[in-house]
Order: sequence, then C-alpha cells, then structure tokens
Amino acid sequence: MSLIQPSVVLDVHALSGAYFAPISLQLAAGEVVCLFGVSGSGKSQFLRAVVDLELHQGAVFLHGVEQQQMAAPSWRRKVAYLPAESGWWATRVGEHFATPPSADELASLGLDEAILTREVDGISSGERQRLGLLRLLVQRPQVILLDEPSANLDPESTLKMEQVVCAYVRETQAAAVWVSHDPLQRARIADRSMDMPLRESEVLV
Repeated sequence: MSLIQPSVVLDVHALSGAYFAPISLQLAAGEVVCLFGVSGSGKSQFLRAVVDLELHQGAVFLHGVEQQQMAAPSWRRKVAYLPAESGWWATRVGEHFATPPSADELASLGLDEAILTREVDGISSGERQRLGLLRLLVQRPQVILLDEPSANLDPESTLKMEQVVCAYVRETQAAAVWVSHDPLQRARIADRSMDMPLRESEVLV
C-alpha cells in the first residue's frame, strides 16, 4: 500500500521509462499540475506510463491502490488520458458517445448540438480536441492526463477548455496533469508547474 494522506488522489513513485527520467509526484484532490519541458524529454511517455500504456518501472497509486492491482480497463476509466490526437473509429461524431453530451456541455466548449451529426472527417482538429475532452469527462475520471489539449485551439476556445477542466477538477475533487508549453496558460490554470527532468544521458555539460 502507498503511505499517503487522504487528500492525495494520485501518488507516483520513481516512475521511469525508456524515454523519460524517474519522476515522483503526488496529486492532491482538486489540483491541476502543469508539466512542461524541452521536446524529447518524455512528457507524453510519462503520461502514457501513468495510464499504463507504456512500459515503465516504478509504481503509481490511485487512492492508495497500486496500478497493477487493478484491471487495465478499470484503471484507464479512473485515470483517463487525452492524447494530442484522439482516436476516431466511426463515421459520425455522435457514434463515439455512449451517452450524447448535453447542449450545455457542448456549449461550454463553444460547440453546438449539430456537430454530433457531422462526419468526423469534416470537423477541424480543434473541434476534435474539444470533443475528445467531452468523451473523456463522460467517464467521470478521478485523474485527467492532458497532452497539450489546447494546442490547436484559438484563444477563446482555449479559455473555454481551461474553464471546463478546472471546474471539473474542483467540483469532483479529481486531479489533473496538463502538458503545456505556454507560460501564460500555466499561470492561469496551474496550482503547481513542473519542469520535466532530462535523463542523465541528455544532460548537457
């Protein structure tokens, strides 16, 4: 068992992989941590290891339960990962939702109900990112791992996404890790920011 305080949602112990240095991190309930760093430092690989999609060493605990003690599908519903490009497998947008998002949920991200009837190939990358977030939140995850989710968004849509994520985290007492290269964004949303450490072989001397 992980020896953590009751308010800690996610506890990462010396997690390391082929492309990122060991990281230890605790996420408290209601907290947003922004992760940044140079390209190639392994930010995406770290998120994938936390969600158990990447080979890794170390341990990750969710409310004191170790990752490997939980079936992978259950873990990934509770610790949800939003990649830079979400997967799409059906023709129309609405087919990707077991329960369609409400008009209010869509509007909170600057979308309207008509988008659910459109073909995936006909929507923009920014619309896909916002819809991917809605698909993730419908699972009611306890931890959200976001890999530059606003990279393809205009400033107004970026602010809407930030508001939706922060409101969800606060209201549900979940926790989030948000990869962001934008210092202004980090100043707006982060309770803490963390610079991704380089592996020893990458450190310049």
